[in-house]
Amino acid sequence: MKSYKEMSKEELKAELEGLNAEYQKYLAMNLTLDMSRGKPCKEQLDISMEMMDVLNSKVDLRCEDGTDCRNYGCLDGIPEAKQLLGDMMENHPDNIIIYGNSSLNVMYDTVARAMTHGIMGNTPWCKLDKVKFLCPVPGYDRHFAITEYFGIEMIPVPMSPSGPDMDMVEKLVSDDAAVKGIWCVPKYSNPQGYSYSDETVRRFARLKPAAKDFRIFWDNAYGIHHLYEDDQDYLVEILDECKKAGNPDMVYKFASTSKITFPGSGIAALATSLNNLEDIKKQLKNQTIGHDKVNQLRHVRFFKDINGMKAHMKKHADIIRPKFEMVEKVLDDGLGGLEIGSWTKPKGGYFISFDSLEGCAKAIVMKAKKAGVVMTGAGATWPYHNDPADSNIRIAPTLPPVEDLKRAAELFVLCVKIVSAEKLLEE
Repeated sequence: MKSYKEMSKEELKAELEGLNAEYQKYLAMNLTLDMSRGKPCKEQLDISMEMMDVLNSKVDLRCEDGTDCRNYGCLDGIPEAKQLLGDMMENHPDNIIIYGNSSLNVMYDTVARAMTHGIMGNTPWCKLDKVKFLCPVPGYDRHFAITEYFGIEMIPVPMSPSGPDMDMVEKLVSDDAAVKGIWCVPKYSNPQGYSYSDETVRRFARLKPAAKDFRIFWDNAYGIHHLYEDDQDYLVEILDECKKAGNPDMVYKFASTSKITFPGSGIAALATSLNNLEDIKKQLKNQTIGHDKVNQLRHVRFFKDINGMKAHMKKHADIIRPKFEMVEKVLDDGLGGLEIGSWTKPKGGYFISFDSLEGCAKAIVMKAKKAGVVMTGAGATWPYHNDPADSNIRIAPTLPPVEDLKRAAELFVLCVKIVSAEKLLEE
């Protein structure tokens, strides 16, 4: 089919008439479909159900060092949970704290602690005139929500398939002592599904921050979330690189089992330097006597080791891979060659990133919603929900059943066509 940009006004008008007639049919269906958040589907939750059977009233609830997991103690987590999550995160157990179910909660606490008490003896951020964070865009809306909540100024940094614009990152970090951190989803990034190149990770490790308390917030949420067994992205380990570069304390690395077992009842972890751990534990011991050790033990007994976890992730991939491939096919078939949109084809993670013509994203999302398909709000992938080009839309294929997802993707394509044709006719 001819590109929309090559069509005459008359051809576009005729095309739009046919599209609007098709859209009316969708309106009559009264659909209620949700592609808004990266939630696991029921089938994914079901594969972890046997974890509910590994502990019962007859089972010994002591961990390997003899600690009774029913009682108080183990501020930083039971040893075998630190080993399991350490293997998952590619870090030594000594560099890990095990938390409750949410890594987002750990990130929030980390920013809050820096605000009220400072990092390793530095001035608390709340006492400074200005605190700034770098935000690779498009990025994860919940990261941006944390920094916005604390009144931290957010500076967008463009993303490429190899990671954030490192020339810009290096300049901002080295020139401005008010820049205290950067949000990163380094593997299968949210929403584009990009993984940082080796060179990008090494440039991060070699940063020369003007601020002594600058920290990289390295959210490795999708570290083992591959879609393909034979085609996986590889990530250089950031803590090792920072140590080699003489910056051992510069990174906080976050992860959890939220999209591995049960999102509401997983275990989260933070990996960082021993100096940072000591600093964090000073606050943590006033906050808790220890997180849910019974749940930590449940995870360890279920997976046994990292190989059990990797085998489990293959089951996840088998469930969601067809959904990603189907959405990509619908986009290819419906929009290929029309020059009105582009999209990523990730090898892992939970999202596909779609870029429309400038000024169309909000209208596309609104049109889809009117016909019964809820997408992530346009602009959500930018700080302050302000996408200056109004073009980025995050697609979350995992939750709906395949048939519903296909219908939702086809309706999305229709909305992209309608809004794009209207935009081009206005110009």
